[in-house]
Amino acid sequence: MDTRDEVREFLATRRARITPEQAGLPDFGGTRRVAGLRRAEVALLAGMSPDYYTRLERGNLAGVSDSVLNAVARALRLDEAERSHLFDLARAANSGAQVRRRPQRQQIRPGVRTLLDAMTDAAAFVRNGRLDVLAINRLGRALYAPAFDTADRPVNLARFCFLDARSADLYPSWDEAADITVALLRTEAGRDPYDKALTDLVGELATRSDAFRTRWAAHNVRLHHTGTKHFHHPVVGRLDVAFEAMPLPADPGLTLTAYSAAADTPAGDALRLLATWAATTAPA
Repeated sequence: MDTRDEVREFLATRRARITPEQAGLPDFGGTRRVAGLRRAEVALLAGMSPDYYTRLERGNLAGVSDSVLNAVARALRLDEAERSHLFDLARAANSGAQVRRRPQRQQIRPGVRTLLDAMTDAAAFVRNGRLDVLAINRLGRALYAPAFDTADRPVNLARFCFLDARSADLYPSWDEAADITVALLRTEAGRDPYDKALTDLVGELATRSDAFRTRWAAHNVRLHHTGTKHFHHPVVGRLDVAFEAMPLPADPGLTLTAYSAAADTPAGDALRLLATWAATTAPA
């Protein structure tokens, strides 16, 4: 992934979604040849010259200060995830050319495995930024049973979403799940553009899935720390569960995600039933 191309396309897509009216600029009528704001209008909103903003949007973030990045973020109305992504792109641009690298094998510490196994009422797993599932507890494996019904390891949730037809059954809101999956990979690509395994994964998905390729071109990013996840499990049916995604400070790049539901809810009943099923039929 070329950082200059990433910067150019990210800024251009953010600019295209904002109208002059939304930005509080006068509309003088006539036909606009661009979708959204013009570069000069973004420059005006950010308090810089059009030539300087044009340089930024062409992908040249070398030496750009935080104050300039913040001004661009305000002008383009970037949310928290988008602002972080812009800063990640700038950091990559200022680190100089780097060779695509294969990441070191990520190890799951015994204490993390013990924690996962102790979470008997929640489905929990640890993933990396590429969405490889590196460790999972029994209830989590039961919840993602269709994804684990393959010999490939580690299970990758992006491959499952876009290359396995069963994902459309497991995720009743498949479009939403697909959007989130791509946005998470986009966010990781900004943080670590020189990860060869991530580049290879994106290339594979873009080649084999039109749905992925279209979403990847949108350059959407997001933070995914808490919310609700929807499943339609082949054994227990519909589950609408709350999730918490927590980075592991001692293990950079790894995130622990847990799904749970209150005891007196249909989802809570379904999770208990799933736990019973997992204890009797699912492998450890």
